[in-house]
Amino acid sequence: MKARYLVYVLVLTNLACAQITSKSITEVSQNELENVVLVDVRTPEEFSAGHLDNALNINWYDEDFAEQFEAIDKNETIYVYCKKGGRSAKAQEKLQSMGYQHVVNLEGGYDAYLEKTY
Repeated sequence: MKARYLVYVLVLTNLACAQITSKSITEVSQNELENVVLVDVRTPEEFSAGHLDNALNINWYDEDFAEQFEAIDKNETIYVYCKKGGRSAKAQEKLQSMGYQHVVNLEGGYDAYLEKTY
């Protein structure tokens, strides 16, 4: 009985983890970002100090964060990033709970991108 329960828990854990998709921001090319929705979840002040080309700024801290995604098709691929990766991981979880199927967290965030380019 315990073995069956353990297998059940492992299968559920594997399925839950399979839906979380992350990719290092330093592995992403500008060509890859052309066919996706790219969202910077930092504050407007952080965004105005520098951001990836073609990124939308939807602030994680805005009360209407979720509502700002209503115009985006739930089947679109959405890449999210922030300063280091914490807020974007939370944003990814939120979007997936809202039914967005293809959300990728760009690990390392804008700081890692800057380190790579300079």
